[in-house]
Amino acid sequence: MYAINRALLPLLLFICLLPLSAQEPTIAVVGMVHSHVWGHLSKMITGQPAKLVGVAETEPALIDDAVKAGLSRDLVFADWRKMLDTKKPLVVWAFVENNRHLEIVQYCAPRKIHVMFEKPLASTYKDAVAIRDLAKKHGIQVMVNYQMAWWPTMHALKSKLDSGDLGQVWRMHGIVGHGGPGAPTGRNKFFVDWLTDPVKNGAGALMDFGCYNALWSLMYLGKPTSVFAHTIQLRPGEFPKVEDSAALILTYPKGVALLEGSWDLPHSYQQVELFGLKGSVMADRREATFRPARQQAQKLPNPDLAPHQLEPIAYMLDAIRTGADPAGMVSIDYNVGVNEIIEAAKLSVKTGRPVTLPLR
Repeated sequence: MYAINRALLPLLLFICLLPLSAQEPTIAVVGMVHSHVWGHLSKMITGQPAKLVGVAETEPALIDDAVKAGLSRDLVFADWRKMLDTKKPLVVWAFVENNRHLEIVQYCAPRKIHVMFEKPLASTYKDAVAIRDLAKKHGIQVMVNYQMAWWPTMHALKSKLDSGDLGQVWRMHGIVGHGGPGAPTGRNKFFVDWLTDPVKNGAGALMDFGCYNALWSLMYLGKPTSVFAHTIQLRPGEFPKVEDSAALILTYPKGVALLEGSWDLPHSYQQVELFGLKGSVMADRREATFRPARQQAQKLPNPDLAPHQLEPIAYMLDAIRTGADPAGMVSIDYNVGVNEIIEAAKLSVKTGRPVTLPLR
């Protein structure tokens, strides 16, 4: 037998007693009806930066597609609660209908399982507040994933905004959208079915793309004093239950945000522009530019970002490791605010009048 240095015994004992999550980060997926899952599943299957320990889904077509992508059928569970109790993952990433987000947190929070959602945080403001309260009560991290959160151009825009070079920032214009969620065929059928349901999604394009714009407004201008919204239904044959375009005007004591979200655009857009008294700054996925008053636009350099700032799972693991709450676009507090703005917008559509914030 090999002799063990007695001085190392306390360290070896400590390592042996570490929970699995501290030795090897693990992640489980709940649901695959949100089509964003297909942009992340292949990486999760590789086990980096967290080991995939289970995927819960009951739709055979979605399971078959996941297996074709490399998922082992041994990791597939029909009962997501049983999967969590069996595998005890450190993190759950849920790709389910928006109105199911609260039930996921209700189950995960007491079990100290951290949770990631695709945007938005919830289908209603009430559910968003309940999720935030559960997370704080049980000490778990809840993160809301937006693809734009990992674009270096968005960091470049924020740095220029914080520099003061724009002067007093008073106006924001955001436009997010494309030609619609696609045909209800193949695996996309499961996505379209709930995305075009006002209860499961929370609205139509107003929720789907309005949440991006609302998030930008909170980050760059702060909480508005009122919300006025106008929605349009241009394609009732395709979207009989929900609006396919929405425009919001958010008012501030010394500013305004003009926000457009649509499933009716001829091209894909995710663009935000901020105007100050001394200049403007604009960013999309490709580039960020600063235009001083009466001068030509200047392309802003992308900042050097740490690896965990470039993708969602690594960012969540870093937040858990450091004990710091997820910040910026993915933070729970900003995203509760997003749901409040969308809720106010829905009320405005019903009444035809601006709705004052905060909501009662």
